[in-house]
Amino acid sequence: MSADYQVHGSVAVITLNNPPVNGLGLATRTAAVAGIRQAEADPTVTAIVITGAGKAFSGGADIREFTSPKALTEPTLHTLIATAEGAAKPVVAAIHSVCMGGGLELALGCHYRVAAPGAQIALPEVKLGLLPGAGGTQRLPRVLGLEKALDMILTGAPVVSDKLAGTALFDRVFDADVDLLPAAIAFAESIAAVRPLPKVRDRAVAHPDAAGFLAAARARVDAMAGPFPAPRECVETVAASVTADSFEAGLQFERERFMYLTTTPESKALRHAFFAERAAGKVPGVPPDTQPRPIASAAVVGAGTMGAGIAMNFANAGIPVTILETKQEALDKGLAGIRAVYERSVAKGKLTADKLAQRLALITSTLSYDALAQADIVVEAVFEDMVVKELVFRELDKLMKPGAILATNTSSLDVNRIAAFTGRPQDVIGLHFFSPAHVMKLLEIVRGAQTGPDVLVTALALAKKLKKTGVVSGVCDGFIGNRMLEQYLRQAYDLLEEGALPEQVDRAIEAFGFAMGPFRMSDLAGNDIGWHIRKRRAIESPDFAYSKLPDLLCEQGRFGQKTGAGWYDYQAGARAATPSGTVDAMVTQYSNEIGIARRAIPDTEIVERLVYALVNEGAKILEEGIALRASDIDMVYLSGYGFPLHRGGPMLYADMVGLRAVLAAIEGFARGRNGEAWTPAPLLVQLAAANGAFNA
Repeated sequence: MSADYQVHGSVAVITLNNPPVNGLGLATRTAAVAGIRQAEADPTVTAIVITGAGKAFSGGADIREFTSPKALTEPTLHTLIATAEGAAKPVVAAIHSVCMGGGLELALGCHYRVAAPGAQIALPEVKLGLLPGAGGTQRLPRVLGLEKALDMILTGAPVVSDKLAGTALFDRVFDADVDLLPAAIAFAESIAAVRPLPKVRDRAVAHPDAAGFLAAARARVDAMAGPFPAPRECVETVAASVTADSFEAGLQFERERFMYLTTTPESKALRHAFFAERAAGKVPGVPPDTQPRPIASAAVVGAGTMGAGIAMNFANAGIPVTILETKQEALDKGLAGIRAVYERSVAKGKLTADKLAQRLALITSTLSYDALAQADIVVEAVFEDMVVKELVFRELDKLMKPGAILATNTSSLDVNRIAAFTGRPQDVIGLHFFSPAHVMKLLEIVRGAQTGPDVLVTALALAKKLKKTGVVSGVCDGFIGNRMLEQYLRQAYDLLEEGALPEQVDRAIEAFGFAMGPFRMSDLAGNDIGWHIRKRRAIESPDFAYSKLPDLLCEQGRFGQKTGAGWYDYQAGARAATPSGTVDAMVTQYSNEIGIARRAIPDTEIVERLVYALVNEGAKILEEGIALRASDIDMVYLSGYGFPLHRGGPMLYADMVGLRAVLAAIEGFARGRNGEAWTPAPLLVQLAAANGAFNA
């Protein structure tokens, strides 16, 4: 059973007990319905209280069941709610901590609702590309009013119970010092004899101009929803609470629209991302009782853009951090940059002056390695060069206290080689932050061959504390994200050689949904970064064929936004990219020099070549064990590289297209120019033959 049943005097208490958030899966629904029926059959029971065990009333339906037979197996969530609403004895929802989604819909089906202060109340289904499908769109407007209910449903954002006190949602919000369950039992006893039993369905939705409000809401949602259909469906189902012929008709309409949304690729993508983010923190083979090391203080080597951003992450999380630089000028510049970022946040109202002072107080600076010695973790963020990193890690190895974690922010270099510069490789790990480090959500956690399990667990826990999405990668050149990006960029450059121009390539992939095309992205990051990597690769892998176009660009000093010129031109102080006649002429001339007759390239080919290059390399990474699971690759690209959320990441997108179709396209590209770049990944071939999927 996943709901407990007890009788306190004349009140039956049904406690949802399905950790961690009392999700309303089949077993929980079954036990709750059985409890209500048992209470109704007991002549000594005069009222029923439903509450939740642990740290939640209920976090809602079990979304893993949405597309499984369990979702439709009786008792469904609809049946549970109807059982509570139709009970002959009053049913009181005693809400605390978390009451969201189906949990709130269950509470709305009860006759009464009482709450502890501070409980998080929400209908967050829109964040999964869905709408409340168990009466939420019909009942919430009846207790909160049309405008407040629609706002909660459209944003999915939680509202604390205190702010909803005085509305018809709650019959009582108790004081903070009141013990919820005894108070709820006393409340149930006080209303046990009241008849008729109040039902939310019997209330009317009041609004002075519902039609005008809904018309404005439709216009607002149409302008903001982008590719996601759920927000508009939310408006229409909430509108049915006003316009439907009956409450039951509104429920039926809500159910139809909910079932439609469960089949949309956008909802599948959002649900995939939801589960993928949670799966990323689970590492097979690490003993479950492995304890993280304490992180009470941190240090960062390097006060450049990355080092300063990494230091801000620690300060934002309340962890004291010391920044090391070799020259006072560089240190001053980094600290000034940090202050400027915080001051802009204050000016925008995103940060208070007190918080600014608190965070700056957590950041200290030094020119001496000795000042770092007692830090629990140190993150190296110096120039991407193995010789430089060797000097840093040999110094850290000598000075850092035993048990300190030595992390490198390298974006592509061999973490095992870096670990070998120390006498403590078990303490070395890669923490690859993405720029700007204080903003970007992704943190690639690179596990070296000798990285200790407790160090890995600590890194994953630290990612959560820093509010990052931590994804574990094995060691290879570029890890997950940048290794795949190399093939993506390779195709982008080949497309230029064959007939496209930077603006067309960017426009095509941005229309697909990317936040930024490859050329605008390169200009933002700095074209010189890739130039440096290509120079290293030319030595390490001289047979690897690169387009010379990005090198020609850099030889002209066109490093991107920071120099006012890259693949595009930029006006001083502006970030808007203007197509460059100079670059277009350079591209056309280069095609002529290498003997390529330029052709018109359709946008569909551009999108397929860029995206399938990611997919094919991702399949190789997965097969090699660099990534633990396909969903980890998707999380890297969703949270770090601007892959469109509504497509779920490159590997899920390939699954939804169908791996046979993806393989056929890749085989076609392999027969074309530079076909050696398109050798199909063996795993892709294998799965396509079996009509399988990466995210099975």
